[in-house]
Amino acid sequence: MGSAQQLHLGVALDGAGRHPAAWRVSDVRPAALFTAAHYLAHAKLAEAASLDFVTLDDTLALQPGGEEVVRGRLDALLTFAAIAPLTSRIGLVPTVTTTHTEPFHISTAVASLDFASRGRAGVLAVPSRTEAEAAHFGRRTLPSEADAEAENAEVIDVMARLWDSWEDDAIIRDEPTGRFIDREKLHYVDFEGRFFSIKGPSITPRPPQGHPVVAVYGDSPYAHGADVVLIDEPRERFPDAKLLAGLSIVLAETEQAALDRRRTLETYAPFPPGLSFTGTPADLATELPRLAAANGLDGFHILPAVLPDDLALFTAETVPALQAAGAFRRTYTGTTLRDHLGLGVAANQYAEA
Repeated sequence: MGSAQQLHLGVALDGAGRHPAAWRVSDVRPAALFTAAHYLAHAKLAEAASLDFVTLDDTLALQPGGEEVVRGRLDALLTFAAIAPLTSRIGLVPTVTTTHTEPFHISTAVASLDFASRGRAGVLAVPSRTEAEAAHFGRRTLPSEADAEAENAEVIDVMARLWDSWEDDAIIRDEPTGRFIDREKLHYVDFEGRFFSIKGPSITPRPPQGHPVVAVYGDSPYAHGADVVLIDEPRERFPDAKLLAGLSIVLAETEQAALDRRRTLETYAPFPPGLSFTGTPADLATELPRLAAANGLDGFHILPAVLPDDLALFTAETVPALQAAGAFRRTYTGTTLRDHLGLGVAANQYAEA
C-alpha cells in the first residue's frame, strides 16, 4: 500500500455545481452564489480533506443558455482574494481571461493573491474565443484560435518575467541610509513580443512562491509551458507539468441512488461532455487510482455535479478511502501550493547565480 501512486486532487467550486440544473436540486439558495461565504464554505471542505487546490471559473461574458441556467458570477480572482485570509492551506486557482486583459495587471493581481494567501495562489490562464467578450471591450476584433492561444502563451511568459523583476531580497529597509529597496535587485523586463511590449519592473514585489502556479487547459498547443495541465480526457503526456483530468462526479451511498440522482438531473438538461463517474464514494476511491495508472495521470480535477452534495461525500468518504489505500496524503506536508504539487522552488531568471 505504501507504493501506491500519490494522486493530486483539485476541485471546482463553480456556482451550484457542474451540472447546468444543479441550482434546481441544491440546498444552496441562488442568492448565495453571489457571496464570498458560499465559496469559503466549500473551500474549507476541500481544505479539511487536504486537497491540493480549488478552482473557480470565470469569463468576460455571461454564461450561455437561457432562463434555465445560472447566469452571472463573481470575479474569480477577487473572490479568492476575499477568502484567502480565511483559509490556511488550500491552493486557490482562479480562472483569468488573458485575451482582453493586460499581462501587467494579471501579474500584479495574481502576485497580490499569493501575498494574501501566504503562498497558495495559482492562475488558470484562458484565452477568449467569443464575439460577446470582444464586444464588451470594442478595442479589437476576435482573434483566431491560433492567435488567441499564442497570446495566452505570451501572457504566461510575461507574467513570469514580471514576477522575477524583483529579486527575493530586493526589500532591504536600511534605516541608516534611508533605502527601502536595493535598486540593483530590481530588473527591467524589456520584453518585445508579438502581442505585447513590456518594460517593467512590476509594481508588486516577487510573490511568496516566486512563481504562483500556472495552469492551462490541455487543448492549448502551448500547454507544455504550464505547471498544471487540465484535460477533458486522457491524452499525451506534457513534460514538466502535472496532468490532471477533469472528472464530473455524482455520488450517493448506493449505486442505485447515485443513478437516480443522475437521472433527475438529466430530466432537466444533459451532462456537459467529458469524463464522469456515477456511483458510491467507495467505488470512486477504487476507480481513481486505476484511471490514473491506466492513463498516465498525476491526478484529477474533480467537478462536483451538485454543491455541496457531491463535494461533501467526496471529502467525507472518498478521500479517507484514498488515504487508507496510500493513494493520497493524510495531511498537508508543506505550506504553499507549489509544495502541495511537488513543483519545487521557482528560479528567478534575472538574479545572478
